[in-house]
Amino acid sequence: MRFLSHLPRFVRWILSVLGILLLLMTVYRFFFFFHYKNPLVAFDPQVFWLGIRYDARITAALGILISIFASIPYFHPFKNEGAQKGWSVFISLIFFLTLFFYGADFYHFDYLQQRLSFSVLNYMEDAAISTQMMWQTYPIVKIIIFFIVAVWLVFFLHLQLIRRVHSRIPALQRSKLNTFSHILLVSSFALLVYGRIGQYPLRWSDAFSFGDNFKSNAALNPFQSFFSSMDFGSKGYDLKKVKDSYAEVADYFGVSEPNAEKLNYDRHIQFNDTSAKKPNIVLVICESFSADKSSMFGNRLNATPYFNDLCNKGVFFERCFTPAFGTARGVWATLTGIPDVSHPKTSSRNPLAVDQHTIVNNFTSYNKFYFLGGSTTWANIRGLLSNNIDQLKIYEEDAFQSNKVDVWGISDKNLFLQANQVFSKQTSPFFAVIQTADNHRPYTIPAEDNREFKKVQYSIDTLKKYGFDNNEQLNAFRYTDFTFRKFIEAAQREKYFSNTIFVFVGDHGIRGNVGSTFPKSFTEQGIMAEHVPLLFYAPALLSPAKIRQVASQLDILPSVASLAKQSYLNSTFGRNLFDSSDRQQRFAFIADPEIPSIGLVSNEYYYVRNLKTKQRAFVSVLNDSPVVVNPQTDSIKAKMARLTESLNETAKYMILNNKKRQ
Repeated sequence: MRFLSHLPRFVRWILSVLGILLLLMTVYRFFFFFHYKNPLVAFDPQVFWLGIRYDARITAALGILISIFASIPYFHPFKNEGAQKGWSVFISLIFFLTLFFYGADFYHFDYLQQRLSFSVLNYMEDAAISTQMMWQTYPIVKIIIFFIVAVWLVFFLHLQLIRRVHSRIPALQRSKLNTFSHILLVSSFALLVYGRIGQYPLRWSDAFSFGDNFKSNAALNPFQSFFSSMDFGSKGYDLKKVKDSYAEVADYFGVSEPNAEKLNYDRHIQFNDTSAKKPNIVLVICESFSADKSSMFGNRLNATPYFNDLCNKGVFFERCFTPAFGTARGVWATLTGIPDVSHPKTSSRNPLAVDQHTIVNNFTSYNKFYFLGGSTTWANIRGLLSNNIDQLKIYEEDAFQSNKVDVWGISDKNLFLQANQVFSKQTSPFFAVIQTADNHRPYTIPAEDNREFKKVQYSIDTLKKYGFDNNEQLNAFRYTDFTFRKFIEAAQREKYFSNTIFVFVGDHGIRGNVGSTFPKSFTEQGIMAEHVPLLFYAPALLSPAKIRQVASQLDILPSVASLAKQSYLNSTFGRNLFDSSDRQQRFAFIADPEIPSIGLVSNEYYYVRNLKTKQRAFVSVLNDSPVVVNPQTDSIKAKMARLTESLNETAKYMILNNKKRQ
């Protein structure tokens, strides 16, 4: 303590500022942990110790910056009185950035169950829509007022701190001690930035050593998670890797005329022309339709009883996975058949990827429609649709008679009913896509439906137990089921219904803890974010069945084309789910951009590799038992690992080389 009393004033000042900042970061981590943790997650001191080390890296880096500039006489707060206000402004800006990053991180995790990453900048490209969604979901005015007051308070308190240090602590004349203290301070900061004593520095990936996704996330610092993900951008494809993996991928896809030099992935599926009337196709891409929250998988809150009844009357695929997490990625995958492995931007935002072949165009005799309650300018989806689907009629917010209810446009109920009106007037077969949005923040339920749709209320413990964050989210999920019922009941009264194949699929799931409803691998490996219901419903055309075999969102277009006996060219990933002659083992490829990872789901296992940490996992998707290590499972793991890498590189190639066919 006697040594501390001899420290130079600017050293004490720096340590005071950084100490307060570190304390605030630690308080936030405690708040974050206990606010978001599942009741089954135990307190773990190691999470907080690692978190403090991450926080110390950030504050120490700031300390080095301040130390360097504070040693310059003109910027020295105790040698130039004018510099005191300058440093107060600077420190206020630092605290503002901290508040901004931590606020963004808090709501980013609330939305995606992942810490803040560079991919959040995707939302800046749809700034108006993103701002509206935030305005309607979060108390923005209160947040802005809090920021203003907090920054002003920091400025005032820091000015008082620096003046107090200046007036109460005499300047030291011993220049050697000053120099030594300065060197020791900067050296200590440098050690904290390095993070450990050893050959390798503390890394972002060290947080993922807990074997628990939530604990790993709780340990991270939002500054580090954001800037660490900046360099993980889409770097294009490696042509040599694509060609090296071609034989295996072509065999898996069932390419009849493989050509490794030309990288031919085409599969021409032909059906004899018949006089039979072609069935209509209505593909519903359902916002955030997570499997674990729905009634079909035994969730006790029974949010989707009507859709559960539809599943009993249709062909229901219980183990369908989307190839990525996110609505734009889900729409892309469904319509192109290519996993969106681009990062941090989505492929729909890439001008070089706007030209895509889609099986939808093979429905040449069909009228084609796309219905969205909001605007297709979001994520440049309009470019994907208009540039690639011939003679497509897009219905969006300005085309409907109903009023907008929130940032996402008209309600899903009115979207369905107005689409039904369009369908009822068709005299030719039609292919239509309906994209829903209500099951999304701000979780608006229109006042016009309050009489017929009854909200429910449960305790927070009950909600968390069954995978819901709050009653608003639960009721939005229930409202989705309500809109399905209104749509199908309206459709049943129309002539087109009996000759229509309705397909319902989630655009993505929701990451979270699913308890004992599914094997623990679904929670620990995060694949609930991609697990969605997939239903083919056509009472007059399809016999009811429940399929346990793994399926992918990528398989939808080849499957509906085959059911409609529509000849088509498949040049991407999807396979016909109804082809009983296909004996090839099926897998669902997953590329999660938020973790980030790539993996493969089979009927029994999930293989995954974290692209940042390089960690690998091979787990059961049937039960909680560890995978038995023997020659057979080693062979399966090796095959899935190899195919995962091959499909990932092939997807990168296809995104830029799946051009429309003339």
